[in-house]
Amino acid sequence: MLSIVATPIGNLDDISARALQVLRESDVIACEDTRRTRILLTHFGIPRPGIFVSYRQGNEQSTGDYIMRLLSEGRRVAMCSDGGYPGISDPGYRLVATAAAQGIEYQVIPGASAVDVALLMSGLPTSSYTFKGYPPRRPGVLRRFFEEEKDMPHTLIFFESPFRVGATLAVVLEVFGDRRAAVCIELTKKFERVSRGFLKQLCQEFAGLKIKGEITIVVAGNNKKFLNEETVAPDSRDMLLS
Repeated sequence: MLSIVATPIGNLDDISARALQVLRESDVIACEDTRRTRILLTHFGIPRPGIFVSYRQGNEQSTGDYIMRLLSEGRRVAMCSDGGYPGISDPGYRLVATAAAQGIEYQVIPGASAVDVALLMSGLPTSSYTFKGYPPRRPGVLRRFFEEEKDMPHTLIFFESPFRVGATLAVVLEVFGDRRAAVCIELTKKFERVSRGFLKQLCQEFAGLKIKGEITIVVAGNNKKFLNEETVAPDSRDMLLS
Protein backbone atom coordinates (compact mmCIF):
# COMPACT_ATOMS: atom_id res chain seq x y z
CA MET A 1 0.00 0.00 0.00
CA LEU A 2 1.24 3.46 -0.94
CA SER A 3 -0.13 6.33 1.14
CA ILE A 4 0.13 9.90 -0.18
CA VAL A 5 0.13 11.91 3.03
CA ALA A 6 -0.67 15.64 3.16
CA THR A 7 1.40 17.36 5.85
CA PRO A 8 1.04 20.82 7.46
CA ILE A 9 1.95 23.85 5.37
CA GLY A 10 3.04 25.70 8.50
CA ASN A 11 1.28 25.01 11.76
CA LEU A 12 2.17 21.44 12.77
CA ASP A 13 -1.14 21.03 14.61
CA ASP A 14 -2.98 21.06 11.29
CA ILE A 15 -2.00 17.46 10.61
CA SER A 16 -4.83 14.93 10.82
CA ALA A 17 -5.09 12.02 13.25
CA ARG A 18 -5.31 9.68 10.26
CA ALA A 19 -2.06 11.05 8.79
CA LEU A 20 -0.28 10.52 12.10
CA GLN A 21 -1.54 6.95 12.27
CA VAL A 22 -0.34 6.20 8.74
CA LEU A 23 3.10 7.66 9.46
CA ARG A 24 3.37 5.56 12.64
CA GLU A 25 2.39 2.34 10.88
CA SER A 26 4.46 2.73 7.71
CA ASP A 27 7.51 0.57 7.03
CA VAL A 28 8.91 3.22 4.71
CA ILE A 29 8.63 7.02 4.63
CA ALA A 30 9.65 8.72 1.40
CA CYS A 31 9.86 12.49 1.85
CA GLU A 32 11.10 15.56 0.04
CA ASP A 33 13.54 16.55 2.80
CA THR A 34 14.34 14.07 5.57
CA ARG A 35 15.35 16.91 7.90
CA ARG A 36 11.96 18.61 7.61
CA THR A 37 10.02 15.40 7.99
CA ARG A 38 12.15 14.37 10.99
CA ILE A 39 10.99 17.55 12.75
CA LEU A 40 7.38 16.52 12.15
CA LEU A 41 7.96 12.97 13.39
CA THR A 42 9.81 14.17 16.49
CA HIS A 43 7.10 16.71 17.33
CA PHE A 44 4.49 13.94 17.47
CA GLY A 45 6.72 11.27 19.00
CA ILE A 46 6.73 9.05 15.92
CA PRO A 47 9.80 6.76 15.67
CA ARG A 48 11.82 6.97 12.49
CA PRO A 49 10.88 4.00 10.28
CA GLY A 50 13.31 1.31 9.19
CA ILE A 51 13.58 2.89 5.73
CA PHE A 52 13.61 6.70 5.62
CA VAL A 53 14.42 7.95 2.14
CA SER A 54 14.56 11.29 0.36
CA TYR A 55 12.29 11.46 -2.69
CA ARG A 56 12.87 14.84 -4.31
CA GLN A 57 13.23 16.62 -7.60
CA GLY A 58 16.39 15.27 -9.15
CA ASN A 59 16.11 11.68 -7.93
CA GLU A 60 12.47 10.92 -8.67
CA GLN A 61 13.30 8.28 -11.27
CA SER A 62 15.90 6.27 -9.33
CA THR A 63 14.21 6.59 -5.92
CA GLY A 64 10.82 5.97 -7.50
CA ASP A 65 12.08 2.66 -8.91
CA TYR A 66 13.37 1.74 -5.44
CA ILE A 67 10.03 2.59 -3.81
CA MET A 68 8.15 0.52 -6.41
CA ARG A 69 10.36 -2.46 -5.53
CA LEU A 70 9.53 -1.98 -1.85
CA LEU A 71 5.82 -1.82 -2.66
CA SER A 72 6.08 -5.02 -4.71
CA GLU A 73 7.58 -6.68 -1.61
CA GLY A 74 4.48 -5.76 0.38
CA ARG A 75 5.96 -2.82 2.32
CA ARG A 76 3.70 -0.05 3.59
CA VAL A 77 5.07 3.19 2.11
CA ALA A 78 4.07 6.73 3.15
CA MET A 79 5.04 9.56 0.83
CA CYS A 80 5.04 13.19 1.97
CA SER A 81 6.54 16.52 0.94
CA ASP A 82 7.76 19.47 3.00
CA GLY A 83 4.17 20.72 3.26
CA GLY A 84 0.81 20.19 1.65
CA TYR A 85 0.13 17.40 -0.84
CA PRO A 86 2.92 15.42 -2.54
CA GLY A 87 2.60 15.80 -6.30
CA ILE A 88 1.00 19.26 -6.15
CA SER A 89 3.92 21.50 -7.18
CA ASP A 90 6.07 19.07 -5.19
CA PRO A 91 7.66 15.71 -6.06
CA GLY A 92 5.23 12.80 -6.12
CA TYR A 93 3.29 12.81 -9.38
CA ARG A 94 5.61 10.37 -11.15
CA LEU A 95 5.35 7.82 -8.36
CA VAL A 96 1.55 8.10 -8.20
CA ALA A 97 1.29 7.78 -11.99
CA THR A 98 3.55 4.70 -11.97
CA ALA A 99 1.57 3.09 -9.15
CA ALA A 100 -1.70 3.70 -11.00
CA ALA A 101 -0.29 2.31 -14.25
CA GLN A 102 1.02 -0.83 -12.54
CA GLY A 103 -2.10 -1.47 -10.51
CA ILE A 104 -0.44 -0.77 -7.16
CA GLU A 105 -3.01 0.09 -4.50
CA TYR A 106 -2.68 3.61 -3.10
CA GLN A 107 -4.64 6.05 -0.97
CA VAL A 108 -4.57 9.80 -0.38
CA ILE A 109 -4.61 11.05 3.21
CA PRO A 110 -6.21 14.54 3.09
CA GLY A 111 -4.79 17.56 4.87
CA ALA A 112 -3.73 21.17 4.55
CA SER A 113 -3.26 22.85 1.17
CA ALA A 114 -1.89 26.33 0.54
CA VAL A 115 -4.18 26.58 -2.51
CA ASP A 116 -7.42 26.26 -0.55
CA VAL A 117 -6.22 28.37 2.37
CA ALA A 118 -5.03 31.20 0.09
CA LEU A 119 -8.27 31.13 -1.92
CA LEU A 120 -10.37 31.65 1.20
CA MET A 121 -7.96 34.20 2.69
CA SER A 122 -8.00 36.26 -0.52
CA GLY A 123 -11.67 37.17 -0.24
CA LEU A 124 -12.07 36.47 -3.97
CA PRO A 125 -14.69 34.16 -5.56
CA THR A 126 -14.38 30.50 -4.64
CA SER A 127 -16.99 29.00 -6.99
CA SER A 128 -14.38 28.17 -9.65
CA TYR A 129 -10.64 28.64 -9.78
CA THR A 130 -7.52 27.66 -11.71
CA PHE A 131 -4.31 26.61 -9.98
CA LYS A 132 -1.16 26.98 -12.09
CA GLY A 133 1.68 25.97 -9.77
CA TYR A 134 4.92 27.96 -10.17
CA PRO A 135 5.14 30.29 -13.20
CA PRO A 136 8.19 30.09 -15.48
CA ARG A 137 11.09 32.52 -15.05
CA ARG A 138 11.94 33.61 -18.60
CA PRO A 139 10.15 36.89 -19.45
CA GLY A 140 8.56 35.81 -22.74
CA VAL A 141 7.36 32.47 -21.42
CA LEU A 142 6.17 34.13 -18.21
CA ARG A 143 4.03 36.58 -20.14
CA ARG A 144 2.49 33.81 -22.25
CA PHE A 145 1.81 31.87 -19.04
CA PHE A 146 -0.53 34.66 -17.89
CA GLU A 147 -1.90 35.56 -21.33
CA GLU A 148 -3.46 32.07 -21.42
CA GLU A 149 -5.57 33.06 -18.41
CA LYS A 150 -6.35 36.75 -18.97
CA ASP A 151 -9.84 36.22 -20.46
CA MET A 152 -10.88 33.46 -18.06
CA PRO A 153 -13.58 34.22 -15.46
CA HIS A 154 -12.03 31.89 -12.87
CA THR A 155 -9.99 33.03 -9.89
CA LEU A 156 -6.31 32.34 -10.58
CA ILE A 157 -3.97 30.89 -7.94
CA PHE A 158 -0.25 30.30 -8.28
CA PHE A 159 2.88 29.98 -6.17
CA GLU A 160 5.91 32.24 -6.48
CA SER A 161 9.41 32.57 -5.11
CA PRO A 162 9.76 35.32 -2.47
CA PHE A 163 12.52 36.79 -4.65
CA ARG A 164 10.26 37.40 -7.66
CA VAL A 165 6.93 38.56 -6.23
CA GLY A 166 7.23 42.20 -7.27
CA ALA A 167 8.44 41.42 -10.79
CA THR A 168 5.76 38.78 -11.37
CA LEU A 169 2.97 41.05 -10.10
CA ALA A 170 4.13 43.69 -12.59
CA VAL A 171 3.71 41.22 -15.46
CA VAL A 172 0.26 40.17 -14.19
CA LEU A 173 -0.79 43.83 -14.02
CA GLU A 174 0.43 44.47 -17.56
CA VAL A 175 -1.42 41.45 -18.95
CA PHE A 176 -4.60 41.44 -16.82
CA GLY A 177 -5.16 45.08 -16.06
CA ASP A 178 -5.70 46.40 -12.55
CA ARG A 179 -7.71 43.59 -10.97
CA ARG A 180 -8.24 42.65 -7.35
CA ALA A 181 -5.65 40.24 -5.99
CA ALA A 182 -4.05 38.98 -2.80
CA VAL A 183 -0.51 38.03 -1.83
CA CYS A 184 -0.48 35.39 0.91
CA ILE A 185 2.74 34.94 2.87
CA GLU A 186 3.64 32.17 5.33
CA LEU A 187 0.12 30.78 5.55
CA THR A 188 -0.80 29.17 8.91
CA LYS A 189 2.56 30.16 10.40
CA LYS A 190 3.38 32.59 13.20
CA PHE A 191 4.07 35.48 10.82
CA GLU A 192 1.20 34.82 8.42
CA ARG A 193 0.37 37.89 6.35
CA VAL A 194 -2.13 38.59 3.58
CA SER A 195 -2.04 41.75 1.46
CA ARG A 196 -5.26 42.41 -0.47
CA GLY A 197 -5.94 45.12 -3.02
CA PHE A 198 -5.67 45.95 -6.70
CA LEU A 199 -2.65 44.75 -8.65
CA LYS A 200 -1.23 48.24 -9.12
CA GLN A 201 -1.27 48.82 -5.37
CA LEU A 202 0.30 45.41 -4.69
CA CYS A 203 3.00 46.05 -7.30
CA GLN A 204 3.97 49.21 -5.48
CA GLU A 205 3.91 47.43 -2.13
CA PHE A 206 6.13 44.55 -3.21
CA ALA A 207 8.44 46.28 -5.69
CA GLY A 208 11.99 45.51 -4.53
CA LEU A 209 10.70 44.25 -1.19
CA LYS A 210 12.69 41.46 0.45
CA ILE A 211 10.31 38.72 1.60
CA LYS A 212 10.93 35.52 3.52
CA GLY A 213 8.73 32.46 3.39
CA GLU A 214 6.26 30.68 1.14
CA ILE A 215 4.18 32.83 -1.24
CA THR A 216 0.79 32.12 -2.79
CA ILE A 217 -0.80 34.71 -5.10
CA VAL A 218 -4.51 34.89 -5.92
CA VAL A 219 -5.91 37.05 -8.74
CA ALA A 220 -9.56 37.72 -9.63
CA GLY A 221 -10.97 36.40 -12.88
CA ASN A 222 -11.99 38.54 -15.84
CA ASN A 223 -15.06 40.26 -14.43
CA LYS A 224 -15.68 44.00 -14.48
CA LYS A 225 -16.63 44.09 -10.80
CA PHE A 226 -13.04 43.16 -9.90
CA LEU A 227 -11.41 45.76 -12.16
CA ASN A 228 -10.25 49.11 -10.89
CA GLU A 229 -12.19 51.36 -13.26
CA GLU A 230 -10.06 54.37 -12.33
CA THR A 231 -6.94 52.78 -13.85
CA VAL A 232 -8.52 51.34 -17.01
CA ALA A 233 -8.35 53.58 -20.07
CA PRO A 234 -11.80 54.08 -21.67
CA ASP A 235 -10.69 52.65 -25.04
CA SER A 236 -9.35 49.46 -23.45
CA ARG A 237 -12.30 48.52 -21.20
CA ASP A 238 -14.20 46.67 -23.91
CA MET A 239 -11.11 44.66 -24.82
CA LEU A 240 -10.43 43.71 -21.18
CA LEU A 241 -14.01 42.64 -20.52
CA SER A 242 -14.70 40.87 -23.81
